[in-house]
Amino acid sequence: MTDTIKIPKAFTSELRIVLISALINGEKTFSELKKISQATDGNISTQLSKLEEYGYVKSSKEFENKKPKTTYSLTEKGRDDFENYVMMLAAIIKRS
Repeated sequence: MTDTIKIPKAFTSELRIVLISALINGEKTFSELKKISQATDGNISTQLSKLEEYGYVKSSKEFENKKPKTTYSLTEKGRDDFENYVMMLAAIIKRS
């Protein structure tokens, strides 16, 4: 009998995994996430919006030197679900 592996939808995109991994150690600005991910503005924006919809990421907007600055951070749910995902992957590797 084979166990069914259910990967949460949020973790089916490489870019979403990169963004969550970047945020695991603390908040980052959009510019920092762009530099880390090497993705386009549109792709990053789309995936961050999806992560916000899932309840994994929250954003805050402020102005710095009259320029808008958006900062992103993981929610507790995002951190917990990502840690569970990583543990699931580790368990799969151990079974091999």
